[in-house]
Amino acid sequence: MTESGASPEDPWVKASPDDLSLIDDEDSDYHQEAYKESYKDRRRRAHTQAEQKRRDAIKRGYDDLQTIVPTCQQQDFSIGSQKLSKAIVLQKTIDYIQFLHKEKKKQEEEVSTLRKDVTALKIMKVNYEQIVKAHQDNPHEGEDQVSDQVKFNVFQGIMDSLFQSFNASISVTSFQELSACVFNWIEEHCKPQTLREIVIGVLNQLKNQLY
Repeated sequence: MTESGASPEDPWVKASPDDLSLIDDEDSDYHQEAYKESYKDRRRRAHTQAEQKRRDAIKRGYDDLQTIVPTCQQQDFSIGSQKLSKAIVLQKTIDYIQFLHKEKKKQEEEVSTLRKDVTALKIMKVNYEQIVKAHQDNPHEGEDQVSDQVKFNVFQGIMDSLFQSFNASISVTSFQELSACVFNWIEEHCKPQTLREIVIGVLNQLKNQLY
C-alpha cells in the first residue's frame, strides 16, 4: 500500500516557498561576503603597488643624487666599501650645493672686477689716443720754447694732484681691496674731463710762476 505522505528524504519532494527563500538568502549572503573580500583584496593590492612605486621613485632619486654629486662618488674611508646611507647622500648633496653657491658668488665678483679693468683700460686708451692726436696735429708747437725742466714741473704737478686723490681713496687692508680701490679711483678721477681740469690747473699755476 502506498503511503499518502512522502518521506523528508525523498529527493522528489518539492520544497516549500519558505525553504526556497531561506536558500536564496544564504546564497546571496555568501556572494556578498565573497565580493567584500575581493574588494578588500583589490584595495590592499593597489595600496601595496602604490607604496612600492613610491619607494622605487625615492630610491631612483637617491641613485641619481649619487650619480650627479661628485662627492658621493669619492671613496669615504670612514665607511669603507659600504653603501652610502640616505642621510649621508643628503648631507653630501647639501654641502655640494653650498659649495656651488660660493663658487657662483666668487665668479660674479671676478666678473665685476674684470669689468672694472676693462673700463679702466678703455679710459686709458681714449686718453692716450687724445694725447697722440694732439701731438700729431701740432708736432713742433712750442718745441723750442719749453725746457725739459718746465715739462718735468708740469708732469710733477699733474702727478702730485693725482696722488692726493689717490692717497685719500685707496685702502691697503688687503690686496683685493687695494685692487678694487685702484680701479674705482681710475673710474672716478681719471676721466678725460677730470684730467683736463687737472692739467689746466697745473698749467695756470706754472704760468703764474713763470710770469
